[in-house]
Amino acid sequence: MAEPKTKYDRQLRIWGEQGQAALEKASICLLNCGPTGSETLKNLVLGGVGSITVVDGSKVEPGDLGNNFMVDESSRGQSKAKCVCSFLQELNDAVKAKFIEEYPEALIDTNPSFFSQFTLVVATQLVEQSMVKLDRICRQANVMLIFARSYGLTGLVRISVKEHAVIESKPDHFLDDLRLNNPWPELRGFAEAIDLNVQDPVAHKHIPYVVILVKMADKWTKSHGGSLPSTREEKREFKELLKARMVAVDEDNYKEAIDASFKVFAPRGISSDLQLIINDSCAEVDSNSSDFWVMVAALKEFIANEGGGEVPLEGSIPDMTSSTEHYVNLQKIYQAKSEADFLVIEQRVRNILKKIGRDPRIIPKAMIKSFCKNARKLKVCRYRLIEDEYNNPSLAELQKYLTDEDYSIAVGFYILLRAVDRYAANFNRFPGQFDGGMDEDISRLKTTAVSLLNDLGCNGLTLTEDLINEMCRFGAAELHAVAAFIGGIASQEVIKLITKQFVPMSGTYVFNGIDHKSQLLTLY
Repeated sequence: MAEPKTKYDRQLRIWGEQGQAALEKASICLLNCGPTGSETLKNLVLGGVGSITVVDGSKVEPGDLGNNFMVDESSRGQSKAKCVCSFLQELNDAVKAKFIEEYPEALIDTNPSFFSQFTLVVATQLVEQSMVKLDRICRQANVMLIFARSYGLTGLVRISVKEHAVIESKPDHFLDDLRLNNPWPELRGFAEAIDLNVQDPVAHKHIPYVVILVKMADKWTKSHGGSLPSTREEKREFKELLKARMVAVDEDNYKEAIDASFKVFAPRGISSDLQLIINDSCAEVDSNSSDFWVMVAALKEFIANEGGGEVPLEGSIPDMTSSTEHYVNLQKIYQAKSEADFLVIEQRVRNILKKIGRDPRIIPKAMIKSFCKNARKLKVCRYRLIEDEYNNPSLAELQKYLTDEDYSIAVGFYILLRAVDRYAANFNRFPGQFDGGMDEDISRLKTTAVSLLNDLGCNGLTLTEDLINEMCRFGAAELHAVAAFIGGIASQEVIKLITKQFVPMSGTYVFNGIDHKSQLLTLY
């Protein structure tokens, strides 16, 4: 068997050893192992989750051979859960795999405590009634839940978890934490010791842009009543001052300073998103508070005291044109400040833990360090119960989506996926599922959809005839291409939740295979 570091080399570069360790400890339960469920689990097994449990009471039928790569001709008539489980085990022998030959709906109704043993449940192809019940069960047991469903050329993915805190949100674009607009004494002292008017042309073109901007920003504030450039005209003027300092056209350090001047103009202090987190009621901690909120409480104290309105410094600097000596010294100054801020936060965390009656050493140093490094990028995601969303969606949002040309098809599919479940509850089959009677099915589905819209408070609004016709034409089929796509999205969200890295989707993800579009509906 390949060594884990070699086997998972590519993904380790994305979520690191901590993320991989979290995956390898995770226990995943899959409900229904049709193509949507099988494709979701395949991605997770290849990624190295700790264990999987496949729950499905059906047998392999001829139709399964056309849309599920994890069964073959020899599987006909056998337990689908057993066949899929066996195939998945072959993909990665490090994953513990077992199956339960039982219909998920029966398990939800008769044995709700079954689900409490898992880290996360992936529920595929469930109808609304079962989704609502399972959501309540998982929420009570504090088990993460993802719903995934493919239906003809559409599908959805919806996360349900009471609260999910992310330390390593890893945004695509984020401003370097250089504090050019608010330098601390050591950085200011380092900059002051460097002469921007040095006569040596080689030395002049190797002054780091961080130093140039700190000195020029200081000079600006002294002549502008302590204020940094804020208007468009002032920003333009500041850039011109930088340009005027250039003594040769090939001075890349000054070009970098001009390009990075927007970092000086950035407002001081913390973002509005972080302000919401530190002002959250959960930041008032007690013995039941999670480690995340204990660290947030420490961060709040730090910002109000030692931080002077700022979070702990990240401590890294980007590449820049500089002499080796200047760059190394600058790096040391940033790292020293970062380490000092971390030590203050660590002590505050230990003090808070002691105060609330918990072991002061319970939160590992590595976790506090990661928290400090990512303090500007913290995210807290909260999800409503799916029952609350279904019974009481945001009416304003729903009406906006229904009347918006860009969202009307996505929300149309969202409504119709609920309408087909109502239809099935009334007629014991999905619209268009069997040959014949298509016109009657279309009429019945339209009536059901209009009734659902009225129940949601969208009186007078309707869905297009074409969309209703297409939904009937789908006949509840699980097309492999759509199932694989939905499975890919679902497994991606599972990894985000388990590793606690990257920000999971908020709202309901809807795939529109007719127009090849994906959209996120936020109805809470």
